[in-house]
Amino acid sequence: MFNKRLLIILGICLLIVLPGCSEKKEDKLERVGLLVPDTINDQVWGTNGYRGMLKIQDKYGVDIFYKENIHSQILVERAVEEFSHKGVNIVFGHSSEYADYFNKLAPDYPHMHFVSFNGNANEKNTTSLKFEAHAMGFFGGMTAAHFSKTGTIGVVATYKWQPEVKGFVEGAEFERKDIRVVTEYVENWDNTDKALQLLDKVTEEDADVVYPAGDGYNVPVIERLKARGLYAIGYVSDQSDLGRDTVLTSTVQHVDQLYLLVADEFVKGKLKSGNLHFDFADGVISLSPFSPEVDKAFQKKIKGYIDQYIKTGKLPNKQMEE
Repeated sequence: MFNKRLLIILGICLLIVLPGCSEKKEDKLERVGLLVPDTINDQVWGTNGYRGMLKIQDKYGVDIFYKENIHSQILVERAVEEFSHKGVNIVFGHSSEYADYFNKLAPDYPHMHFVSFNGNANEKNTTSLKFEAHAMGFFGGMTAAHFSKTGTIGVVATYKWQPEVKGFVEGAEFERKDIRVVTEYVENWDNTDKALQLLDKVTEEDADVVYPAGDGYNVPVIERLKARGLYAIGYVSDQSDLGRDTVLTSTVQHVDQLYLLVADEFVKGKLKSGNLHFDFADGVISLSPFSPEVDKAFQKKIKGYIDQYIKTGKLPNKQMEE
């Protein structure tokens, strides 16, 4: 009798416990959605986001969905509602503007996790990813200063707050004390006409290497530099395909790899809410292979500096100060 009662009790316990032992719904990747403010065909930022989706699809075999030209609260709301009906449980918003949109929406969709870039995520099911761009700018600046024949290099950036711009200047000055850096700001990620006008201004001041720090206009800027026999440091993606003799190296943000990293953490149940930061040590930022125009001795030197930065978290100018 005692054994029968014990078996009954154990059976009831198993019925209660076993559902709790199964995989949590939020830890299972169902389907994945992507929102972009412009297009996935820009060959830079938007394209890299879509490549990240393809990496997730390839690894996990899940359906992916994307929507372009989503750039207002109402459009985001409609897209998220549609994604929800399709069974999407993780949504990537491929821009900083999505952080605020997602913060407002997230409480209404507790079964979904919302991921944005370079914003401020403040709900329990929202995360914002930030590339630590200062270091990549630093090593790009070192390269530009080392290679410049005129002693003047340029930056055509979008906003003054961009950490890669400050890093570029610091790296240039670390490599070469007499370097002159001319910096201009477009103040819009997509204003190609203004970017090209500012490029003219920079090159008129004798800059022979230019860093176009804006993914909406960097391709036409590099094309114009190439036509003039000048040089560039690529931005966001490896842009050597625009001309290996023109693009000395690129400061690469491996957006596609970061997408996969986030999906992996989500599946493990380890994706944190809030604002997360990523750098060289995380394997999602790098310099692309150098142009054959850049001498081997310098390539070896800068690779050594990057290895030290990965190990210590300190840029070479900070190590020199100690």
